[in-house]
Amino acid sequence: MSNILALTSSALGEASVSNRLVRETIAALRETDPALTVTTRDIGAEPVPHLTVDSATALRGEPANAAQTEARALSDALVAELQAADTLVIGAPMYNFGIPSTLKSWFDYVLRAGVTFRYTEAGSEGLLKGKRAIVILTRGGFYSEGPAQAMDAQEPHLRTLLGFIGITDVTFVRAEKLAFGPEASAEAITGARGEIGSLVTAAA
Repeated sequence: MSNILALTSSALGEASVSNRLVRETIAALRETDPALTVTTRDIGAEPVPHLTVDSATALRGEPANAAQTEARALSDALVAELQAADTLVIGAPMYNFGIPSTLKSWFDYVLRAGVTFRYTEAGSEGLLKGKRAIVILTRGGFYSEGPAQAMDAQEPHLRTLLGFIGITDVTFVRAEKLAFGPEASAEAITGARGEIGSLVTAAA
């Protein structure tokens, strides 16, 4: 039995392509393993708070007040979900060339020294090795190659964040040109669905 952590981060709710593709990915994975356990975090609808003095302090040391205790408890819960997962399925729309601030906040709460990574004399070491991530990227434009590739602060950032905590088995599924009209959007979504199907089949 596998444990999956599904993260959606779009602000568009039911209208979100990334949210839809994450749901379809989970459904496909369930077909191959009906016993799998899925934990879902819709951080677009229920955002993880941005860092404040209290939360940043709580993630670096022992809580000293109620706000810090609350922030530490949230971080501990998010980390526990991440540690328990064998596979992450992340929906990440591109907002102004990068990831949603809500998704960045989730990473801010789970990247914790001594818990999900550590510093050694040889440099940093991720402590969550052996996990797999499927990251579904949605983009209005076309950034995977060509002139606009240099503006892509979404995929490289996610690869860095995941790799820093030891998750290096990462597959990116891209649905691009979603703002290029109905035909281009439909083609992009169909292509992403095909990639997801191939991934699930290969993992079965």
